[in-house]
Amino acid sequence: MSTYANLPAPSPEQGLNRYMQEIRKFPLLEPEEEYMLAKRWVDHEDPAAAHRMVGSHLRLAAKIAMGYRGYGLPQAEVISEANVGLMQAVKRFDPEKGFRLATYAMWWIRAAIQEYILRSWSLVKLGTTSAQKKLFFNLRKAKAKVGALEDGDLRPENVARIAKDLSVTETEVIDMNRRLAGSDASLNATVGSDGDSTTQWQDWLEDEDSDQAGAYEERNELDARRQLLAQAMSVLNDREKDILVQRRLSDEPVTLEDLSESYGVSRERIRQIEVRAFEKLQEKMKELARGKGMLISA
Repeated sequence: MSTYANLPAPSPEQGLNRYMQEIRKFPLLEPEEEYMLAKRWVDHEDPAAAHRMVGSHLRLAAKIAMGYRGYGLPQAEVISEANVGLMQAVKRFDPEKGFRLATYAMWWIRAAIQEYILRSWSLVKLGTTSAQKKLFFNLRKAKAKVGALEDGDLRPENVARIAKDLSVTETEVIDMNRRLAGSDASLNATVGSDGDSTTQWQDWLEDEDSDQAGAYEERNELDARRQLLAQAMSVLNDREKDILVQRRLSDEPVTLEDLSESYGVSRERIRQIEVRAFEKLQEKMKELARGKGMLISA
């Protein structure tokens, strides 16, 4: 999306503080303004509209990127990858689904960062299963939990505990630990970042509250649910769809009173339509989920 050429770009030379100051100049969008900009992009591919949506969410991308400092990669590059994910989200965002762009974009941002991390670490035999990615993103935290922060191989009891906690085999734990140890040496080793040669690995460890693997799995599940929701919406007529979206899928639900005035019926009738539409949607989503071999609790 070439329209983003004049957006500020993070770089070691520029300094992240300056970059953060630059992106704060982009105003946040009100829901109605965001909707109109998204419609302009979807209907007319208006680059100015896309530019404003991306700019207003650069702070979100940077905030998410900061949660991935524990992998020793240049923070400017991580933020750049987060911005790539943000651009992809804007490109695919559908304002008619009833979600705010920030809710939708956070999953694309995290996915872009995680793919960048996996590529950058160049783990030759790293698998692509969900369990293996979870192991990659959580091994340090799991080691800290059992007090195994020393270099070298893990003790058998620690291997068993970590394998159980992360639902992988003991062989996978041993193998991944050796690869990561070969890549980042000691937690007390220094890493270069913006010319700072005194920073140690332990200073870059991710926050305990940050769960990248969980976010990855949540994004996959949320994407699957959104696909089901989009398909299941076809079972509703236009009135049912409009009422359900405005009542249950909006950040600020419309009141029964407002909808009753819009449709010229009673509030009770609007409530009945809403309940019936939701039931139809649940049934259709469960039907579609069964066809895909998924389990959902609608």
